[in-house]
Amino acid sequence: MTEEELDTLVAAVDLTAGVRLLTGASGWRTHAEPAAGLRALVTSDGPVGVRGESWDERETSLVLPSPTAVAAAWDEELAAELGGLLAAEARHKGVDVLLAPTLNLHRTPLGGRHFECCSEDPLLTSLVGAALIRGVQAGGVAATAKHFVANDTETDRLTVDVRVGERALREVYLAPFEAAVEAGVWVVMSAYNRVNGTTMSASPLLAEPLKGEWGFDGVVISDWGAVRTTVESARAAQDLAMPGPDGAWGDALLAAVRTGAVARSAVDDKVRRLLRLAGRVGALGTPPPVWRPVVPEAGRRALLRRAAAAGTVLVRNAGQVLPFDPDGLRTVAVLGPRAAEPRIQGGGSAEVFPASVVSPLEGIRAALGPGARVPHAPGVPPERGPVPLTGELIRNPDTGEPGVLVRLLDAEGAVLHAEHRLSGRIVEPARLDGAATVEIRALLRPGVSGEWTLAVGGFGPVSLTADGRTVVAGVFAPDSDDPTHIHVAPPYRSGRITLTAGEETEIVARRGLAPGTGIATILAAAPPPAARAAALAEAVAAARAADAVVVVVGTTEESESEGTDRVSLVLPGGQNELVRAVARVRPDTVVVVNAGGPVLLPWRDEVAAVLIGWFPGQEGGHAVADILFGGAEPGGRLPTTWPARQNDVPVLTTTPRDGALRYTEGLHIGYRAWLRGTVAPAYWFGHGLGYTSWEYERVDAPAEVSADGSFDVRVRVRNTGGREGREVVQLYLARPASALERPVRWFAGHTAVRARPGEAVDAVVRVSWRALRHWAVDERRWCVEPGAFTVYAGRSAGDLPLMTEVTVPVTAPVASALL
Repeated sequence: MTEEELDTLVAAVDLTAGVRLLTGASGWRTHAEPAAGLRALVTSDGPVGVRGESWDERETSLVLPSPTAVAAAWDEELAAELGGLLAAEARHKGVDVLLAPTLNLHRTPLGGRHFECCSEDPLLTSLVGAALIRGVQAGGVAATAKHFVANDTETDRLTVDVRVGERALREVYLAPFEAAVEAGVWVVMSAYNRVNGTTMSASPLLAEPLKGEWGFDGVVISDWGAVRTTVESARAAQDLAMPGPDGAWGDALLAAVRTGAVARSAVDDKVRRLLRLAGRVGALGTPPPVWRPVVPEAGRRALLRRAAAAGTVLVRNAGQVLPFDPDGLRTVAVLGPRAAEPRIQGGGSAEVFPASVVSPLEGIRAALGPGARVPHAPGVPPERGPVPLTGELIRNPDTGEPGVLVRLLDAEGAVLHAEHRLSGRIVEPARLDGAATVEIRALLRPGVSGEWTLAVGGFGPVSLTADGRTVVAGVFAPDSDDPTHIHVAPPYRSGRITLTAGEETEIVARRGLAPGTGIATILAAAPPPAARAAALAEAVAAARAADAVVVVVGTTEESESEGTDRVSLVLPGGQNELVRAVARVRPDTVVVVNAGGPVLLPWRDEVAAVLIGWFPGQEGGHAVADILFGGAEPGGRLPTTWPARQNDVPVLTTTPRDGALRYTEGLHIGYRAWLRGTVAPAYWFGHGLGYTSWEYERVDAPAEVSADGSFDVRVRVRNTGGREGREVVQLYLARPASALERPVRWFAGHTAVRARPGEAVDAVVRVSWRALRHWAVDERRWCVEPGAFTVYAGRSAGDLPLMTEVTVPVTAPVASALL
């Protein structure tokens, strides 16, 4: 669409209609405008799948590996393929704008939402994020670079003021967003937080550098509810306030324009950007463009399986215990609480509902077939906290089907609507005029006798009964403004009641629909605490009797979820004791870690192998089996440094002081911070093993950089093992004699090569001028310091056997390209 055509369309939209367009029409849609031939745009979370407009477990989606797992593959082509899959899913669900990728950084391992981010390094995040964006938008769906900017932790995320120096802001936190704009991203999401005193929906950073210096011509959409002022945010380069129809703009913005507090030209620019986006996704005029599927439907689950294996990181493989020879295995013990019930995604607003999930236990059984025994024991008691009721424990009291009965009642208790649902977690019940109460009914048939915990989630007037006996009753006001806390994961109110195994009890949860309290309603339960010693003994006995042992451990919804940062990196629920007990009788144990970010592995030297499986998506169980039995090589490398002890972490805090979170570490996060200290982590950024070994033989770089500041580095590596494999060759730069403060070294690029046993191959890595530049605060521009830069090549930030030098001459014209 030409600018002249946009001029015509903008002119056709009067002021009232234009202001109306700038606030959402509903939770997930924008307004239509017939005068411009504009239909409503549909948005949807999220990074691991496309939920669509409804939060309904009956509306299923493909579930991809978490963004951290995608980044762990160190493979931009794969990331672009996954972006194409997201686009195909979005088009199938009528979605125009996908609210992904998340480009915030793993500043501290305690960040509760790290599973939704890529890595601790700005360049790796840039490369993966840009590839995802290209893949999504090649399918005609807008990608959204979020959350702009420095929204790296969850504590007080709506109000925290991130105090960060200009150089660190430019070189570290803004860098992935700059790369997103260069990749052509169509939407950028402003964050909840403040940066250096100003909330991001009104921040000058939206104008400069985003729209000015970088030339971003798309739409700045707000995070949901992040526009909290009228004049300040409208004067800024914020374009679209979501959700709607209520908000800080609307009539207040219209009045501000009419009084001159906000310029009409500001409204017109925002409307122009919205119309430009609509043209790009086919929402202007008729007919809409026909987009071919980027990923054929028949290959989608296979792609998810391949991606999960590609991102799995083998951090230890003592004695080359892996891969197993399946022909020699009669019994494989698969232990641990996440073996049968894995976490395939993190918690929060981006959750989606899979049609099916392959657990590690199921994947291993399928791979070995009926000729092998695969016993399972959790090894630890079930999680003690209540979880939404689902599965065979409950049935609808009206139909007898597994699931619950959800009813909407009016103020007199009359039934307005009733429907069968599959789970006790009802985030979005039906919306009907006159509805006053949400009710969830279920017949619970407990599997064990004892004191059960029953719980109801929601705000306002809340009650819970069991066979007519009151378990919970009260009025509970919201204790946070956080949308996730109110609308997605409200806290539980619980009570205890004695139940008998096999005897059904009717459980009824009700919550009143009071203004300002949301509508999410949850019916949950937890069984009586089990005997820890018996569970552990069962697992140890299974390990003793097996030919091979796999233990799957991981985090919980409480420890990794949107809206809350972590307080501890320790695996919860006695899982460390389980691993150690099994390893004492079977030192050849293999451990699979099911977590979205770093956890402590105090037993890592006591077991034979450790695989980091992340949140692997719905096909993760097949991927684990592929790796364990040699059908696939573990392709991942760590995108984030993993510590040995929590107190060793150089950048740890997530807690603001006096409302401010100060990034006093400056440029030095992740491995950069570790390199300045004296304590080594458990596993460095970039670390990961395959099923062969490699020798780094030589590195060659030009004496000087080229005129545009880039240069190629050639690294010769040889496969010295007995199997064909893939190696991720990484480059890092250093400037020991710099006049500036710099990291000890910083990641500058990578490539992957494959080689047969004994074969030598050359890996060629292009280093961009961006790896050499620094932000000159006094001059407020990018500069390159002339002189020698050290180039390191190797396997990780902590294993770099080769080095050479490259020189930036004093007369290099590269500086002119940075202005």
